[in-house]
Order: sequence, then C-alpha cells, then structure tokens
Amino acid sequence: MANVVVVGAQWGDEGKGKIVDWLSERADVIARFQGGHNAGHTLVIDGKVYKLHALPSGVVRGGKLSVIGNGVVLDPWHLVAEIEAIRAQGVEITPETLMIAENTPLILPLHGELDRARETQTSVAKIGTTGRGIGPAYEDKVGRRVIRVADLADDATLELRVDRALIHHNALRAGLGLDPVDRAALIADLKAIAPEILQYAGPVWKVINEKRKSGKRILFEGAQGALLDIDFGTYPFVTSSNVIAGQAATGVGIGPGSIDFVLGIVKAYTTRVGEGPFPTELHDEDGQRLGERGHEFGTTTGRKRRCGWFDACLVRQTCAVNGVNGISLTKLDVLDGFKTLKICTGYEIDGERYDYLPTQAAKQARVTPIYEEMEGWADSTAGARSWADLPAAAIKYVRRIEELIQCPVALLSTSPERDDTILVTDPFAD
Repeated sequence: MANVVVVGAQWGDEGKGKIVDWLSERADVIARFQGGHNAGHTLVIDGKVYKLHALPSGVVRGGKLSVIGNGVVLDPWHLVAEIEAIRAQGVEITPETLMIAENTPLILPLHGELDRARETQTSVAKIGTTGRGIGPAYEDKVGRRVIRVADLADDATLELRVDRALIHHNALRAGLGLDPVDRAALIADLKAIAPEILQYAGPVWKVINEKRKSGKRILFEGAQGALLDIDFGTYPFVTSSNVIAGQAATGVGIGPGSIDFVLGIVKAYTTRVGEGPFPTELHDEDGQRLGERGHEFGTTTGRKRRCGWFDACLVRQTCAVNGVNGISLTKLDVLDGFKTLKICTGYEIDGERYDYLPTQAAKQARVTPIYEEMEGWADSTAGARSWADLPAAAIKYVRRIEELIQCPVALLSTSPERDDTILVTDPFAD
C-alpha cells in the first residue's frame, strides 16, 4: 500500500493541516516526523475550527493512530494542555489513538528562556524565532544532553540527565545574565508531568514498521516548509530541524524505501513569517489585499505574514530537493478578483540570470525577481470541487504553475473547508 509524505514547499503556512486531515481519511497511521509546537495547523471541519501545534492533524479523525515521532522535540506541558483543549472540542484522545516515540527529546522551560534571551539580547540580525525553545532543544539533542521521553520512567536516570543538561545551561545563563535553573523544581515538575506523557510512550519505530508490513497506509506529516529547512532553507532564517521529505524516514524510524509519494503543499501565492529574504514580497496594495483575503496571520504566533506573488523559481527548487511527485495547490480562491497576476520565473543578480536562489546571503539580498504576467479572473473559485467549477483563466494559471515548477498538481484546494478540494491524482493510489 502507498505511504505518503506531506511537506510544505514554501516558507510554511501553506495549508498542510487541511490537506493532511483530508488525506488522513485514506490513511491508517498519521505520523509527525519533525519540528515542535512552533508549527501551527488549522483545520476547519463542518464549520468547527481546530488549532493544532504538537498533535498530528489526524487526531480529529476517529479510528486512526496518530504518532509523534523521534524527529519532533516535545514540550510535555504544552502537549497536555493541547490535548485537554482538543478534548474539550469533542475529540477523543487515548493511548490507543496517540503514540509518542520513547526517544523523543523534550523541550524544557529552560529552553524557552534561553531562546527568548538570545533573541532579545542579540546585537546582530534577529532570526525571528517563536521563542518556544525548539532550537535550544535540538541543540541539546545534538550535544547529547537532552532529556527524552523514556528518561521520565526512571528517577535516577532523569536526575542524571538533568544534571548533565544543567552543567551546560547554567554556564550559558550566567553569560546572559539569567539566574541558575532551580534543579529541584525542574525535577519535581518533570516527575509530575511524567505519568501524563508516559501513558502514550512506545517504540514508534517498531509499530510503524509492523503497520507497514501488514499493509497499512502511513501518512507522514511535516511542519514548517522546505525553505525553512536547516540545510536547504534561507539560512540562518530557518527552523532548527530538517523539514524536507528525507527526514520523514529518520523522524519515525523507517527505511526511505517505505516512502511511495511525496506531496508538496504550495500556496497559489507566497508568504513567510519572520525575518529573512523574500524575493517576491509586495509592499503595496496587492500585498495588503493578499494578506487580508488570505487571513495571513500565524496560527502559532499571531504574527502578520509577509505576502508576495507566486515564486515558481523557489518552488521548482523545493520540489527537486524533496523529490515531490505532485503538489497540492491551496488558497487559489484568494486570487479571485485580481485583474492581473504575476509569477516569478527566475532572478536577476548584478545583471546575471539565475534559475534558482543562490545560497550566498549577499546575493540573496540583491535578487530582482523576473516576472511574467497573466490575466486574472473575476468569477469566484471559492468552494470549487471540480475543474468545471473553475474559470478558464484560473485553470490557465494552475497549468502555467505546473509547467514552471516542473511538477503536476495532484490536489487543488479552494477553501479551508475539508471537502472543498479537487482531486487530480490520489497520492495513496497503489
């Protein structure tokens, strides 16, 4: 049976939550494979809005196993609060429907404090972090001093891990003018939260592999977007993990040969939150109109998103890096009513043309986008569920995007509602 990886192919906020939820009807297992609760996925189901940050989008569907993989960094206190909030909306979450990998690293309060202290005290360009401790937690993972879910099950191990972490963190905190961590309070807090987390803990790698061998369909859910990848994003204005499709295997403990289809989620225009380069960003009425019509405010931070025209050059690049088999084009309806639309087809830097975004920051800062213009459409695409419902100019726009990014459209989303989706190619098709 086909297994599908869903990744954002821009700077995040592409509408992955809706698409993962829509696809999860066809899946048996939905697995988050990277990131932390800096992610924000908004689902709209029968008019009811669910906002998820750490939980996989599949939790709102009954009868599915949702998995938080080892590639995620997890704030246990946030997770418990999020579970309670989702339960209050009528969604049942139990150890039978949610599993957390035993080797998942934990985000501690000290990680968030360090994150925010660095961002406020830096004398160089800010990264634009959410301040939730994701980056410092990943640093501790690589530095072999992180506390993992399994450590909560044994007091002696937990205290040893805390001591190892504090040797590092208290030295950092002294340099930043922060008080030392209260060791006893931290250990007490971890012991108190442990039962809440351990009830969901298990060997995710084993369960995922067994599910695959038995013919179950697995949906791998990524967070953020490929342009925020720690290696292939617009560094250093990126997240602290690998976001691209290759991370799906590592992030849950399954072989790369288990991935059958990579679906890239792409907005019909471009947005990003926070600092960093953005070649097609608009500072005019068109940019404001995109933001207002698209309700472009971050699910996690509430920050206003920067908006711009569709950048086919960047999406072609992310499709290549991710091995995308097909894209899901979202928010086409936001473009309704524009008389003229622009698509970036390449860049010019110091008189030289580029068909990709160079890695060198100085060159990125001097990028001038090369546009081609297309006729817009007056009729509404909102709620369209077939090609026949779309204006001819909208279909032409979609087809031109396919040509420029060298990748076909598999799904087309025309509103936040689950069923307002046009299926072209089923990623789960055998």
